[in-house]
Amino acid sequence: MAAATKEPSSASAGKRKRQENGDKCKKRRKSGGDEGVDLKAQLKQLEAEILESRKHYNNIATLLELAQKYDEDRPTAIAASETLCRVFVRLLAMGCLVERREASEKDATVTKWLRERLADFREVLLRMFNNEKLALPALLLAMSLLKVEAQHLDGRDQPAFPRYFFTQVIYFIIQSPVEQLREEFTEKFIDEFDDIRFYTFAAISEFLRDPSADLNETVRAIIFNLLLNIDDVPSSNKDLDTFYIEPPTTKKRHPVRSLSQHKSQAQDAWLALMQLGLSKDQRKKILSVMSNSIAPWFTNPELLMDFLTDCYNAGGSISLLALSGVFYLIQERNLDYPEFYTKLYSLLDADMLHSKHRSRFLRLLDTFLGSSHLPAVMVASFIKKLARLALNAPPSAIVAIVPWFYNLFKKHPLTTFMMHRVPRTEEEKQKIEEGWVEDVFLAWERDPMETRAIESCLWEVVQLQGHWHPNVATIAKIISEQFTKQAYNVEDFLDHSYGSLFEAEMGKEIKKPPVVEFMIPKRVFTKVTEEEEKQGLKDSLVVGLWDFGTA
Repeated sequence: MAAATKEPSSASAGKRKRQENGDKCKKRRKSGGDEGVDLKAQLKQLEAEILESRKHYNNIATLLELAQKYDEDRPTAIAASETLCRVFVRLLAMGCLVERREASEKDATVTKWLRERLADFREVLLRMFNNEKLALPALLLAMSLLKVEAQHLDGRDQPAFPRYFFTQVIYFIIQSPVEQLREEFTEKFIDEFDDIRFYTFAAISEFLRDPSADLNETVRAIIFNLLLNIDDVPSSNKDLDTFYIEPPTTKKRHPVRSLSQHKSQAQDAWLALMQLGLSKDQRKKILSVMSNSIAPWFTNPELLMDFLTDCYNAGGSISLLALSGVFYLIQERNLDYPEFYTKLYSLLDADMLHSKHRSRFLRLLDTFLGSSHLPAVMVASFIKKLARLALNAPPSAIVAIVPWFYNLFKKHPLTTFMMHRVPRTEEEKQKIEEGWVEDVFLAWERDPMETRAIESCLWEVVQLQGHWHPNVATIAKIISEQFTKQAYNVEDFLDHSYGSLFEAEMGKEIKKPPVVEFMIPKRVFTKVTEEEEKQGLKDSLVVGLWDFGTA
């Protein structure tokens, strides 16, 4: 365990030296406990002796023993770890851990021993990641050590990123029970340094493909959240200019300086995670940020086609969320999705206008139906279907749908026939006079080109003009008025809710108080007396119902 500074003449000599060193350590600890020697002074002395002479390198073993007792004495363990970090930083900078071919056997033995103790120190720091009190200080020490190792461990002219040690750091961060550790690492290192982000993607991909790794549900959820938080996608190679460890300068561009290499590593990590399977909640989270935070990382977004189309075909809220990702592939990669508008039309069901993803869906729907080259027959089907659903929709949904109708009528003038359908035959006129007219719209038809919506009329909007909510009734009347406005900004209406509508009503200034005719009753739950009965007073309806008509 001790480093030999000169060749031992015999086994007994080596044994005697180890015993002397052990007695020295015990004496220090004993005097520190009995006489109350300050811990900082003791650690400072050990550090000074190590840096003073090679014969005191055994003090490193003493410091390692103190650092390993983090479960028993946390302050001593972290103080010893900080001292060890300073010691190894100095030794690395002095080149004491560089393996040289021309070194003597004695020097090679010392160097090998120091590198082994450095490995022991790394392991101590990594195991501290599991301790809630020590995880954050241990992370900072490990990253400081990593930086110095990159510059001095191999004795090269240019720094080399220590991939093995960093991969171990990522492994322990993933498996640590301390959530704050991952937040700290993401905030201070991944978000700040391009090379740390690059090698984090690579380490996660390697971890997910390691057959010996324990990829349980908890670990997969941790990796999922870690990847999800890496959402700042660089736009060009020029954006890759902040490095924790400056990559070497070579004739060929280093992978860390290449945006395509960054995206390739991110793509591999995401694909490795998706291949393991995702829960429903995780798929929803991915789909909600797919087009902005995940798909831009992919050098080949086509690899997402199967995942997105499967989600799009799943139905329900999953389909609504997958719509933006499918649109991204259609727009950016010319994805050919067969019968896209048929599938889009099928998403218009009774639950859609009540969904919390309603605003997202209506924004995309506005984009999909915005082209003036779409068949008027198909656009009419979407208008008619949404008008029918609006009869049972919340007020916050209706106030967004009606202005959208207005915009579609302006873009597709052929659909305006739906607003005012004049009866053409005597039979139609007779049915209208009798108060019974059959709507030709086929609500059950899945193909928007076959619903006959263009032959129908928007009687649903007329019903909405008598809605109980005054704002809904007022906005529904814009369809019956002259179309003098060029278009409505739908964004002004999409984020309304019951709360916002209520606040708007409460904020209105009442110019004229409403007239209320109301007489306060003398009795509600009791019967009138004989005298009151003679005066013409009668029992209230509540009393009659309470007695079930027996009174």
